[in-house]
Parts: sequence; structure tokens; C-alpha cells
Amino acid sequence: MRGRSNGWWISPAIPTIANCVLALLWFFSALGGWGDAAFCGDDDAHDPGCGAAFKDAVVFSVPVAAVAAVLAVTAWATRTVRHHPGRLDALLTTAAVVWVLAEGVLFVGGYLAQP
Repeated sequence: MRGRSNGWWISPAIPTIANCVLALLWFFSALGGWGDAAFCGDDDAHDPGCGAAFKDAVVFSVPVAAVAAVLAVTAWATRTVRHHPGRLDALLTTAAVVWVLAEGVLFVGGYLAQP
């Protein structure tokens, strides 16, 4: 891997790990029940109407999460990106920002779903 022109070098493992952690956070929030429990309550206190509205938020966040996943995988799967540190950094950073956007969709949707 060629070095950067400004002399700084940050391991690509850092943004890769950040993308993996953000993906896990989205997965557990959207599909693992964390978001539903946080916004709509647990067990006996669960509000079914809120749960249905939160599922709509999950549906809206899925395409955003898919874009983030595609960006992260493309960063490592494409040789022309992988061998140019600037391109790799840019794509992995963009993927992380899109993961945060997917979480934001869940948060806003969950907030609006609350009674």
C-alpha cells in the first residue's frame, strides 16, 4: 500500500472496525429488539401501536443500512480502492457516516413512534 503524501498514516483497521461496530449497533437496534424496547417498552409495558410504528422506521432504515454495507464491502473488494489509501479512507468514512444516518432514521422513527 502506498503511503500518504502528507506523511500521516492511519491503519485502515480503525475505520473498518468502526464500520463493523456501527453495523452491529444498527442490527441490534433494528432487528435485535433494542430499539423497540427502548422506545416502546419491554414485556408488560410494551405498546403495540408504538411497536408497529417502530417497524416502519426499521423499514425506512434498511435501504440506508444496505447502502452503508455496500460502501464498506466495496472499499475492500475493489482493488483500485483498496490500494489507494485516500480512496479507501474516503469510502470507509462515507460508509461510517451512512451507518450513523441509518441509526438516525431509527432514532427519529422511534421518537415519533412513542405515544
